[in-house]
Formats: sequence, structure tokens, C-alpha cells
Amino acid sequence: MKFQNSKQILFTTVKWIFICLLIGILSGSASAFFLVALEWVTQFRIQHDWIIWLLPFGGLLVGLSYYYWGESVVKGNNLLLEEYENPKKVIPLKMAPLVLLGTLLTHLFGGSAGREGTAVQMGGAIADQFTKLFKLDTTERKILIILGISAGFASVFGTPLAGAIFALEVVYFSKINLKSIFLSFLVAYSAYFTVEFWQVKHTHYSIPDVPEISLNNLFYTVLISILFGIAALLFSRTTHFWGSLFSKYIKYPPLRPFVGGIFLAIAIAGFGFTKFSGLGVPVIVDSFSTANPWYDFLLKILFTGFTLGAGFKGGEVTPLFFVGATLGSTLSLVVPMPIALLAGMGFVAVFSGATHTPIACTIMGIELFGLQTGLFIAIACIVAYFSSGSTGIYKSQIVKGAKYKLYRKLNSNF
Repeated sequence: MKFQNSKQILFTTVKWIFICLLIGILSGSASAFFLVALEWVTQFRIQHDWIIWLLPFGGLLVGLSYYYWGESVVKGNNLLLEEYENPKKVIPLKMAPLVLLGTLLTHLFGGSAGREGTAVQMGGAIADQFTKLFKLDTTERKILIILGISAGFASVFGTPLAGAIFALEVVYFSKINLKSIFLSFLVAYSAYFTVEFWQVKHTHYSIPDVPEISLNNLFYTVLISILFGIAALLFSRTTHFWGSLFSKYIKYPPLRPFVGGIFLAIAIAGFGFTKFSGLGVPVIVDSFSTANPWYDFLLKILFTGFTLGAGFKGGEVTPLFFVGATLGSTLSLVVPMPIALLAGMGFVAVFSGATHTPIACTIMGIELFGLQTGLFIAIACIVAYFSSGSTGIYKSQIVKGAKYKLYRKLNSNF
């Protein structure tokens, strides 16, 4: 009996390690291809900025592709969260090519969007295919979804620790199978090293000057982190507002990104707001050394919310980085702390507030900026998390824990 139990444990362990390696390699390779393709379309748009005027037609292509072939996967990241919370059926593999194509079209023609949603959806769709192949039950299928999210996030940003924790935190820790924790880290590193194998590089950021920990600096950190949380709240509400508005007044879904593309093309190309198209990585990098105008973060919120609300594809996280970094950079004009540290805190804190994932965002900040920034990053992420309201960018995300209790108590008092 003991021999049989040991044999079963060994078989299960080997099986899940094999699954993790498969998901990591496949998701990492998909992310590597996506990152290379995304860089290509971005450079093409920069060199041929007239193409922004074709954004409505790019939007129409995205809308039509999802209307005729992608109705079952149009919810994107929210579908992954719904299937984790209430498993029903395997996520169709077509989610991966559809979101890849939709995101590349969005960026090629100048829409304001991110990339994590694409990588996470590709990872989730790839991972869930192993449900039938290995005849997994509902509990094991939940693990697959976590692994897909972990692999996608870790590979697209080059932050395996944050990717592993983000996948666990975004579905809420208390509902996690214990073996998911080890597997999430294993698949994150597998995906990360796969991207490294393909020699695809990630953007590097630096915070060269970290001040001493003093009451003054801690006070300023808490104060500006509340502003980061409010920015996260504004981002989430803006995205949901435009999505509801387009759904209400334009009943035929493919026309939503077409109409939205007309307004975006006029604003971006006609009025010279090209810095807010695409990912905006150059602006993010510059914000660590040069103070941004006070309105940059607001315009990025507006353009991204409008782009995604109209039905274009992409993620929200890199635009959240943009919003946080430019807001922190602007605050350096009035807050006596290093500009790079303020931009770095905003970079991860706004993300924390909008996704309800302060632990993952703290780890991400340390991975990107170094351990010496840890205390400032942690405070910023936690304060922004609590001050960003109860609504995040993912409508299907279950918000529980301390934040849930805080806002439930506040609502009951008013």
C-alpha cells in the first residue's frame, strides 16, 4: 500500500512538472513572438505615422473578427477569472490568435493599450487545453488557469516572481490549492527563461538614488500613494464608463471600435497626441529622469479607457505603468524626493490599486528597481491598494480580504 501511494505521488509530481514545463515553453514562446511582433508594428507606426488615420478600419477588423469568430472569448481576462471561480467549459484555443491579432492591429494603427492582457489570455488558453489531454478534474483545471496567468504575466514583463504571485493574488489567495503555489513559480520561471532563450529583451528601469528612511519621507510616501490610488480608481472607472457607453449606443459590436477609431485618429493624429498611442514605453522611461506635464497621466487614462472601451484589444497594465510613472514624475516638482523613486513608486502603485494585487506589485517593484527601494515600494502599493476603491479593471475579479471588509463597512455607514 505504501509503495502504491509513493508511486502515485511520484507520478502526480512528474505529471505536473511536465505540464508546467509545457505551458512555460509554449506560453513563453508565444509571448516572445508577440513581443517581437509588437515591437515591429510599433516601429512601423512611428516611422509611418500617417497610418493612424486608418485606425477606424483597424478597429473594424478587430470588431468583425471577434463578432464572427470570437464571441465565446470576447471577455478576455474576465473569462479566465470567471472560469476559475465557476468552471464550466474549456477556454477555446482560438482566444490566443484572436487576442494576438487584435492587439497587434490596435498597436499598428495607434490605439492606446497594453500587452499583459494578450500574454495572459494566450497563456490561459494554451494552459486550459491540457484539461482534456490529461483528463483533469475541476480542481486541477483551476490550477491550469493559474499556471496560464502566471506564465503569460512573467514572460511578457520579465518578472517571474511577480508573475507567479500575481496569478495567485488576482484569484484571491484563500481559494488556492497549496500545490498551485509551487507550480505557479515553476511555470513562471519556465516561461521567463523561454523568452530569454529566444533572446527577446525587456525594458530596464533604474532608480539610482534612494533616500534614507525618515518620518518626512514616509509621510510624503503615504500622501502621494493616496493620489496613486485615486489615479487607479479613475483609470478603472473611465475604462468601464466608455465600455458601457459604447455598448449602450452602438448595438452592432464591430461598429464600436470603428466609431471609436474615428475619434481616436482625429485626436491622436489630428491634434498631435501621438505620445499617448501604443504602449508609451519611451515616455515611461523618460519620466524617471524628466518631470512630465501634470496632464500626461490624465490624457493616458482618457485615451486608454476610450480605446479599450470602444472594443480594441490589448492590456491595461502598461498604460497603468504610464499613468503611475508620469504622475510620480510630475509630483517630483512639489515633493522633495528623487524623481526616479517617485516615478517607480507610481509605476507599481497605480497597478496595485487597479488590480487589487499589492503583494505582486511590491515584488515586481523590487524585481525591477532593486531591493533598496523595497520599503517605499511596499508602502506605495499597500496605500494605493486601499485608496483605489472597490472596483478594479477586471469586472469579474472577486475582491475579498481587508479591502473588501473596509469598503463594505464604509458603505454600510453611509
